[in-house]
Amino acid sequence: MRPSHPRSHTLRSPGVRRVSGPFACPGRNRCHHVVVADTLADRARTLLRTWGTRGTAPRPLPADLVRAVYGLWLGAFALKILGASWDVSWHFKWLRDDLAPPHLLNTAGTALVAVLVAAHAWTGRAVDRPALHLMRVGLGVFLVAIPLDVVNHRINGLDLTAWSPTHALLYLGTALILAGVVRGWWLVGPASVRVPVLVVLWLFVLENVWFPAQQQEYGVLALAAWDRGAPDAEPILLQFAADQLGRPVDRAAVLHFALPTPSWVYPVWLLAAAGLVLVLARWMIGRPWAATAVAGGYVAYRCVAWAALDGIGFPPSAVPFVLLALGMAVDAAFLVPLPEWLRPLLGAGLAGAATAMGMSVARGSLGQILSTAPRAARRRA
Repeated sequence: MRPSHPRSHTLRSPGVRRVSGPFACPGRNRCHHVVVADTLADRARTLLRTWGTRGTAPRPLPADLVRAVYGLWLGAFALKILGASWDVSWHFKWLRDDLAPPHLLNTAGTALVAVLVAAHAWTGRAVDRPALHLMRVGLGVFLVAIPLDVVNHRINGLDLTAWSPTHALLYLGTALILAGVVRGWWLVGPASVRVPVLVVLWLFVLENVWFPAQQQEYGVLALAAWDRGAPDAEPILLQFAADQLGRPVDRAAVLHFALPTPSWVYPVWLLAAAGLVLVLARWMIGRPWAATAVAGGYVAYRCVAWAALDGIGFPPSAVPFVLLALGMAVDAAFLVPLPEWLRPLLGAGLAGAATAMGMSVARGSLGQILSTAPRAARRRA
């Protein structure tokens, strides 16, 4: 028998309080709104209980909230990597500006990082103590490095090299934060998505470690552009760089700010730093070809970034395809059945051979680019 009046209807739904009598839903749409509002209220209460109570790590967290929190971490590092990629290209075109768009984009990522570290520290959820300690120390180092870098630029001007001490502090702070996040996800990440997220996190680690090497990757093409008679840098940047050396705008001045580090730094950093990252990634992920996936993902990102930055008029860079060869060498060393004490020796040999071959190919490709305008170079010499 139907109820005599719609308002006498009783609404029942799992997880939703009982609604009846004069406050019952008079129609289907309103019933839906009550269900949604009540569900949102329950979610809000759950979030308040989860994140509003202070505790000491490690504290558990439901799997859906773990995915949400570490999804925010991925978003924070995505903002930082986008800002960093734009920033290095920006510095090869324009004079440095504290409030340049790439800096603001990177700052947005840093702000989200600070919020997440504070949330983990307050609640103790989704991390253990070592992971939280790494996050705290890394954020502290990064925040101290920011004003030091600003002062460094005020004193030393352009300081275009990505290898400066204050820049190294920024990389160190980011590396420590990433180490904490990688450890946290490794411990609490749901099994269904643990491996894909680990690959992305190690991609971020590789990007952070490899970032200073972009000085050479942008610098070699900046010098080639000058030799072609079509420099990518604005005249005001070239003049400022030359004034710092007390000389006219010429090839020597461009060489000084574009390629200030010795040529051996790039292959050594490739083999030592990037190789170590890929070895650790393969060990932690524990899957065949994991190092290749991390290196390939980073190289793919650099290709997309190259196309995007070149498309909006910013200087291009050489893309480190050699990292793919290094990743495959690392994976091959893990695949070969050997006594564990021999594996590092095999890995070192394979990585060295991959680096030598990759650098040889890269040198030949860049040589073709650099030889396109020898006359322009001789006119300026």
